[in-house]
This record gives sequence, C-alpha cells and structure tokens, in this order.
Amino acid sequence: MEIRGRQWVCQEERVFDVGIGEMVVLAVLALVIFGDKLPSVAAQAGRTLRQLRTMANSAKEDLREGLGPEFKDFDPADLNPRRFVQKHLFEDLDDPLGLKDEPAAYQPHQPYKEPALAYGDRPPFDKEAT
Repeated sequence: MEIRGRQWVCQEERVFDVGIGEMVVLAVLALVIFGDKLPSVAAQAGRTLRQLRTMANSAKEDLREGLGPEFKDFDPADLNPRRFVQKHLFEDLDDPLGLKDEPAAYQPHQPYKEPALAYGDRPPFDKEAT
C-alpha cells in the first residue's frame, strides 16, 4: 500500500504472476485438502526440492568431469544465448556501455552566431535556394 495525497492506494504485489488474493485462495484450498497433514506435506515438498537441487549440482559436476580439463571454465549458464553473447562480446570490458567514463572536458553547446555585416553590406543570396 502507498499513500497518495490522503488516500491509501493498494498496489497488489505479484509473485510468479499470482496475486495476493489468489495466494489466499490457494492457502485456503491447501488447508481444506490437506488439513492436519499440511506440515508433513510441506516438509516432503522441501525434501523433494533439496533432492532436485542436489541432483542438478551432481549432474553439473559429472558434465564438467566428463568434458575433461580443457573445459574447466565451462558453465552451463553460458548455453543461454543472451549470456553467450554477453560473455563473448563484452568479456574484456568492465563497462561495455561506457557509463562509468568521465566526459573529457565537457563544454555546453554554443548557439551559432552569424557573422555581423557592416552597415550597407548586402547579405549573401543563393539563387538556387529560392
């Protein structure tokens, strides 16, 4: 919630594209479906996630060992096209866009000033421009 003027405006926070109201409905459904078993179901879900994480890490290590010492710097995240391009185009640059660089002697823009004509001089005339 935030205050605008003297009114409270509720901005719904979204997690995994699920709003607060939908989370409440899911929690109530979980209580109805699982009832007293909810703590044991949550513990089982936590153990399952931990096992999946362990399996993923071991698969990553097996892949590194199988590739050999030539690929010791291999990271499976580099297979993502965006990460691949960033790594190979900008790996030597700490600041690829030059945002940290200080501008060398910044001078504000000076407006163009026409040279002054002496009294009685005719301004230049271009036949092709008219």
